Amino acid sequence: MPNKFRSPGYHPIQKLKVILAGLHIAVVTDFSVAYKIVLSGPILVSAFLFRQWVDVSLVLLAIGLMLISELFNSAIEVLCDFVEPQQNDRIRVSKDIAAAAAGLSILVWAAILIIESIRLLKL
Repeated sequence: MPNKFRSPGYHPIQKLKVILAGLHIAVVTDFSVAYKIVLSGPILVSAFLFRQWVDVSLVLLAIGLMLISELFNSAIEVLCDFVEPQQNDRIRVSKDIAAAAAGLSILVWAAILIIESIRLLKL
């Protein structure tokens, strides 16, 4: 198996472009991703301005967890719809499980943002 980091076809800048393109598609096409990023911004900026570095790290971790689970959920839904456009109970179960994972990460994200908002308002 060739080493992908040494092969002439590996381009880190191209990988970054693909990552940013995927994130752009998710933000533009999925309202649930877009509004969560907008809600997270002020909390993250406030924690940064108050130099609460542990809080910045915690909020970044919560945002990352939420975004990763939302992106996986969206990818699973798109793939399931592509594979089976008709109503199918097995596809529904897969989508429900992916939505549950995204929902749990959203609850954690929301709890962290609420707690950090209260903490930052008390400063």
